[in-house]
Amino acid sequence: MEKNNILTAFRRYSLLIISLGAILLLTGCGGDFSPIDESSTGIFNEYIVFPFSLLIKWIAGLLNGSYGLSIIAITIALRLVILPFMVKQQKQSKMTQEMMKVIKPEMDIIQEKYKGNEGKENQYNMQRELSELYQEHDFQPAKMVLGCLPMIIQMPFLIGFYYAIRRTPEISEQSFLWFSLGETNISMTLIAILIYYIQARVSLIGLDQKQQGPMAALVYISPIMIGIISFVMPAALPLYWAVGGLFMIIQTVIIKKYVLNN
Repeated sequence: MEKNNILTAFRRYSLLIISLGAILLLTGCGGDFSPIDESSTGIFNEYIVFPFSLLIKWIAGLLNGSYGLSIIAITIALRLVILPFMVKQQKQSKMTQEMMKVIKPEMDIIQEKYKGNEGKENQYNMQRELSELYQEHDFQPAKMVLGCLPMIIQMPFLIGFYYAIRRTPEISEQSFLWFSLGETNISMTLIAILIYYIQARVSLIGLDQKQQGPMAALVYISPIMIGIISFVMPAALPLYWAVGGLFMIIQTVIIKKYVLNN
């Protein structure tokens, strides 16, 4: 029972935990934001941040020197690469939810049977009966954790691209649309906040009240944290977040409407 509760809790709060961890990391506490070049040391710098910086410059060169368009293009490309993994994760999550609806009544019966019996033998028997129930329905609780791997795997690349934006000095010297990429821009920050709020709301579509509980916190936490960071960061960063958030809105709507309903 304890193991199952831990897995369920992790599954429910994984997106919140990972998102908050990433946002806290992006605040730059203790981070190195000096210009990145070939002399920068560290595996993360050498194999993720510096290649992204070179890619930003190369694509900007193809787009008449527009670093704003370069950031947009790479952000969309990153999201497209991640998309198949997110689709697979969503499908796995839906299958797990449907399976849980089937076996939960039987799980409740078993857990109620041993309720209040904290003895080692009783707990062993309960775990044995639950394991037999899982085997009968071909249900693997470990998949509840493994289903979060796509979110975990993508983080180093998204964060690496973030650091590449911050550590590529050429970006701060450029303007895009109505704002300077190297200066804080309130309107761009407000756009990023609004997009992340909408994205968080869209992620709740199709979830029942119990499922919305832990996820609902993201409706307010993500936009607030993005706003706090963006108000003191160069406008290139809220541009990056706004484009990524807009992509996730479209991605979520398509997956929920056309993929999970088929």
